Amino acid sequence: MPSASPSPIRHAVVLAHPDPRSFNAAIAQTYCAAVETAGQQAILRDLYAMHFDPVLKAQERPGRSDFRLSPDVQAELALLCGAHVVTFVFPVWFGMPPAILVGYIDRVLGAGTTVGQVQHGAGRGLLDNGHLCAITTSGAPEDWLQAQGQTQALRDLAGTYLFRAFAMQSAGALHIGNVVDGAPADFFEDNLARVRQRAANICARVAQELHGTPLPPQLGDGS
Repeated sequence: MPSASPSPIRHAVVLAHPDPRSFNAAIAQTYCAAVETAGQQAILRDLYAMHFDPVLKAQERPGRSDFRLSPDVQAELALLCGAHVVTFVFPVWFGMPPAILVGYIDRVLGAGTTVGQVQHGAGRGLLDNGHLCAITTSGAPEDWLQAQGQTQALRDLAGTYLFRAFAMQSAGALHIGNVVDGAPADFFEDNLARVRQRAANICARVAQELHGTPLPPQLGDGS
């Protein structure tokens, strides 16, 4: 009998921007399209469109005698179960991700994970053994963000803290600065091309890891 085909590689794309016409929304859609082009699955979670509640409930904190996950968190975890890649797409506001994304990390990505597990890199949840990507934007130029220490702070969050806390395989970040109204069309097109390349790279690396698919000879860095 022929062997069963391998299960599809799944990407959870978490968008945190209130405007469905924003550049962040275009980034998320472009990333999803590139994933589908690579023959993999993309699940878009538009937090504002979902009216996601970011407020952590007392009983959702592990270690309590009355610990339980709320129905909306249970439904989200069931939908994203088995995701191999989680990609955040969000703007940098006041040096931080939007509050709705922080709440998603609190309630969904970290569901049931204790402080001790985080400290020992033993977190088990949606990100367990998966890959993390963060694609961020800002109105300020990147050199200004670097001077304020914000570029490194974002890398520390996505590329170090969450990566280590949840015992993940890999993490990476792509930042796009100078995203302002009136920027030339080729600026947006050039940066969407970077997003496509980043998505293609991630797809190729995960396919190689999971299914032994050879990497392309010239794998761009997506930067």
